[in-house]
Amino acid sequence: MNTYRPWGFYQILSDMPDHKIKRITVYPGQRLSYQRHFHRSEHWYVLKGCAILTKNGHEIELTSGQAIDLPVGSWHRIRNSGEENLVFIEVQTGDYFGEDDIERAEDDYGRV
Repeated sequence: MNTYRPWGFYQILSDMPDHKIKRITVYPGQRLSYQRHFHRSEHWYVLKGCAILTKNGHEIELTSGQAIDLPVGSWHRIRNSGEENLVFIEVQTGDYFGEDDIERAEDDYGRV
């Protein structure tokens, strides 16, 4: 089942006590909020598309087959810089995976 957001949608592939895995799709020209988490780290693997990832203020270009680690407490966001949907896998590890473990610094959709 897909969960829709203004920037795209995600599907939960696995939700276990020690991890959560999501398949995330970001529409062209859209981006997630600039955020950090206090209870989980994330590993992002790009399946399709082109992305600009911002990690602690530094921009990194990612394309299909590339991955990045986002430790607990690191500020991050991803933007679809291409003309097709950006699709990536997010693997969360830590001790809590709730959607309320998000501190937002910036958001294009008024969720700060």
